[in-house]
Amino acid sequence: VASLRCDEFGLCSAWLISAQGPAATGGSDGKGLFATRDIRKGETIFMEKPVVSSQFLWNAWYNYKACDHCLRALETAEENAQRLLGKSYQALPHPEQCGIRKDLHQQCPQCQVTYCSAACRQSALEQYHQVLCLGPSREDPMHPLNKLQEAWRNIHYPPETSSIMLMARMVATVKQAKDKDWWIKLFSQFCSKTANEEEEIIHKLLGDKFKGQLELLRPLFAEALYEERLGRWFTPKGFQSLFALVGTNGQGIGTSSLSQWVHGCDALELPLQERKQLDAFIDQLYKDIEKETGDFLNCEGSGLYVLQSCCNHSCIPNAETSFPDNNFLLHLTALEDIKAGEEICISYLECCQRDRSRHSRHKILRENYLFTCSCPRCLAQAEDPDVTSEEDEELEGETDDAELEDEMTDV
Repeated sequence: VASLRCDEFGLCSAWLISAQGPAATGGSDGKGLFATRDIRKGETIFMEKPVVSSQFLWNAWYNYKACDHCLRALETAEENAQRLLGKSYQALPHPEQCGIRKDLHQQCPQCQVTYCSAACRQSALEQYHQVLCLGPSREDPMHPLNKLQEAWRNIHYPPETSSIMLMARMVATVKQAKDKDWWIKLFSQFCSKTANEEEEIIHKLLGDKFKGQLELLRPLFAEALYEERLGRWFTPKGFQSLFALVGTNGQGIGTSSLSQWVHGCDALELPLQERKQLDAFIDQLYKDIEKETGDFLNCEGSGLYVLQSCCNHSCIPNAETSFPDNNFLLHLTALEDIKAGEEICISYLECCQRDRSRHSRHKILRENYLFTCSCPRCLAQAEDPDVTSEEDEELEGETDDAELEDEMTDV
């Protein structure tokens, strides 16, 4: 993707960033994003729509209602809270802070999948939905697409990290396209792995029986979607590569009308007492939801982003991804000042994982992304003992029982 620029996708200003290599940290394919001008902390570096995206199948099965195209949450914040709490009624203050417009929602007239707007329905129809529309067969368990989705749900249980329907939309996009070569070339730009690395990635994704599971899914995938121009994707080796491509490049997407309502409430200018009451209400609301629902709060899915997938990892990232528009539009935001020519890096680790020892971080990155990080933080810690964070805690945890008891009372 040398010299790839944002304006080729019509997604952000052309002069903010460019993509070039070689990569400075994670990965081995030479991709990387570099600033073409100074960028300030807090600045949006770019916004990007995915080439293709899809809601996770179990997430949709459990009635997390999202636009079938852009994954925008479709419930109002109050409806969202009620479902997550398992209660029929939960009135939220300041309902005007909920931005859901149900009057704009539309359904496919053939299969009744729901979209947040006419624009999303049209975009889906033009890109892939003509191929994937189930029409009156939406509830038919013997329809090839329904068989494929059921097989996937029986293989990949929550917490979900990918969806067979992301791959289905890739194929459907090519099938519908007038310029099939353009789309095939676009998909080929996502980084690929060696055969052994592909096996490791899919093993992580599907578990110990991944080869048998792939051979269970492959004929179902072919029955539902075979396309001659993509014949290699339907062979055993090509199907494995397709899985690995999605596993390597897929970016998680999370949307929530309740979260949007909270952000709106946070921005309100309120008298001090009213602010304290509202903050206490929101804190208690999330505590109650956690008891009922646990960590599964959002409409969740994944997508393939050309520019974001070029970002390498760093344990001290200077940028982060987010979805503040409550849909699949990815924002890449600077976490610190970035100088022209400097590489723009994100973290592939969660916040708590980044706080662990170098050895622990490397273990997670090798297991999930198949590389050893050489970011400045890891290089600075190169002489640290090769012990996991748990072992660090055991070595540091030689406190007497009284001190430990005092610490436990603070939990």
